[in-house]
Amino acid sequence: MQTATPPARSASELDTLCVNTIRFLSVDAVEKANSGHPGLPMGAAPMAYVLWTRHLRHNPAHPQWFDRDRFVLSAGHGSMLLYSLLHLTGYDLPLEQIQQFRQWGSITPGHPEHGLTPGVEVSTGPLGQGLSNAVGEAIAEAYLAARYNRPGFNLVDHTTFGIAGDGDLMEGVTAEAASLAGHLKLGKLIFFYDNNHVSLSAGTHITFTEDRAKRFEAYGWHTQDVADGNDLEAIDRALRNARAETSRPSLILVRTHLGYGAPHKQDTFEAHGSPLGAEETRLAKERLGWPTEPPFYIPDEARDHFREAIARGQQAEDQWNALRAGYEQKFPAEAAELERLIEGRLPEDWDVGIPQFSAEKPLATRAASGKVLNALAPHLPELIGGSADLDPSTYTALKNMGDFQNPDRAGGDMQGSSGGPWSYAGRNIHFGVREHAMGAILNGLAAHGGIIPYGATFLNFADYMRPPMRLAAMMSIGPIYVFTHDSIGLGEDGPTHEPVEQLLSLRAIPALIVIRPADANETAAAWRIAIREREHPVALILSRQNLPVLDLGRYPQLIEGVPRGGYVLERAADDAHPQAILIATGSEVSLALAAREQLARQSIDVRVVSMPSWNLFERQPAEYRERVVPPGARLLAIEAGVSLGWRPYVGPQIAVIGVDRYGASAPGKLVMEKYGFNVDNVVARVRELLG
Repeated sequence: MQTATPPARSASELDTLCVNTIRFLSVDAVEKANSGHPGLPMGAAPMAYVLWTRHLRHNPAHPQWFDRDRFVLSAGHGSMLLYSLLHLTGYDLPLEQIQQFRQWGSITPGHPEHGLTPGVEVSTGPLGQGLSNAVGEAIAEAYLAARYNRPGFNLVDHTTFGIAGDGDLMEGVTAEAASLAGHLKLGKLIFFYDNNHVSLSAGTHITFTEDRAKRFEAYGWHTQDVADGNDLEAIDRALRNARAETSRPSLILVRTHLGYGAPHKQDTFEAHGSPLGAEETRLAKERLGWPTEPPFYIPDEARDHFREAIARGQQAEDQWNALRAGYEQKFPAEAAELERLIEGRLPEDWDVGIPQFSAEKPLATRAASGKVLNALAPHLPELIGGSADLDPSTYTALKNMGDFQNPDRAGGDMQGSSGGPWSYAGRNIHFGVREHAMGAILNGLAAHGGIIPYGATFLNFADYMRPPMRLAAMMSIGPIYVFTHDSIGLGEDGPTHEPVEQLLSLRAIPALIVIRPADANETAAAWRIAIREREHPVALILSRQNLPVLDLGRYPQLIEGVPRGGYVLERAADDAHPQAILIATGSEVSLALAAREQLARQSIDVRVVSMPSWNLFERQPAEYRERVVPPGARLLAIEAGVSLGWRPYVGPQIAVIGVDRYGASAPGKLVMEKYGFNVDNVVARVRELLG
């Protein structure tokens, strides 16, 4: 006797089955882990389903295909929504990994992590960062498209999509980034707002009552409302409208229900960040017509439907590869350059123009950095960036490289402050006074690929962008941070602008490479490191004031020494047995050299060590480090920052000249003098150290 074939489902029935598959795969993972956020996946599953099955252009078999659409789950606490979509559509994310959600050694951590889970574009969870990263992704696409696309050959042509929640929109970084995105008219940036009216601790009525649509309209965004978050066709129409609106970024506000289907916890904060519990899970499944057993149930029809993404994705990539082949035939030079950018390779001659600086005239390291940056730019079209409205002070404008702007805003012929017309091919990004967003946007630029991004501000304002710097280090991506005005030596602006603790604070971030060069030539060496370090963010710490330039004829060891983080700059007369060692960074290296001369006249024989980067120095073999700083040596560390950072070297034979209070408003030389950064004090401290 043959078993009757079940009747085929209608399209709407299949859609409902697939949406509920997302919901309950997510719920079951959270239940098994006894940890996580089930509410967002349950409410946002319909919008995610429509996006991923009808609009998102991606190839699960090749997650890094360059012209894929990008998807950013800014509300990263709802990570199981993303993991469910990745598994169901055929990424290399087995069901066993879903079942190990939030467990040791799994690739399904509590919040999405770039570089760990296939298909995760950026690490999200700290709210607001993902949406701001997405602005960077959209800028990268617009820049590369403007530079490389040709009529009939839109080789770079993709959209950045995302989902944000209430918390994302509350964070200040979102306001900064959304404002800039609207100004830039980034039409290929489309975000859903999961408008569920509930935050972690209560309803949004207690904290978040402004008109979000009008707010984003004021930023210059195209906005739409979808009244029912389960209305798949309304969601689809909104996405089509957003894609048709090419002159503005889009925000689609979708009225959803947190924990949809859970009879006692839907629309309550209890569904936000805790498992539903076994009983509530059972009731939710019954309410939505889902089998209560077994857990992690995936209907064959749903899996087959989701896995259609594999064939669609391969077809899309094949079409792109055919387009690329035609492009290579017609535009071979451009094709070769773009391929190099995609692969992350540097050209052979990328650093040939970097200047060597003469010792004849003092130069601020910020000014030297600007010269190096402009020498690099002609060889590295992937090098783009800017500052938080501080180009004249940070020396980070790329001269005659144009400004990254939508040309329609100025009629296409307005000259930017950096030279050249406004266009998306411009390489100077004007972030405005938005340090937090600048950091997050740099992360998006770096994660996108094909870009080496940099951003600049004063070192004191590094605090504003600390969260994205931390995430960059965590993601193993390589933004370059240019921090100028690095000490109390900046002078008259006073203690509010004089960094004291920031240098140590940056050094405390694991995997962030911090380099404080002593002069113009160390700065050139530091830029070489920054360009090569594609898997680590790099912070360059630069002076406002002029500094003596180290003569490369006298100090050839500088070239090899800076990449090692620390090196012997001046040897003692009896260098096997120096009476003391002066260790300094940045502007204080020239002070150490001057003090050495004074000490020599007093028959005190010292070595001078320049240590521009603790991080790089700690990478070196112990044998090298002990040759530079021998164990048991009498040491005097000199740095215009808090002395706490030198405690790894603490012992009875070390002293520190540092700044353990805030700065002061006065001419910079006088402030440095008053704070003990002068030859007489260094000499006195050495004599004290020697007893």
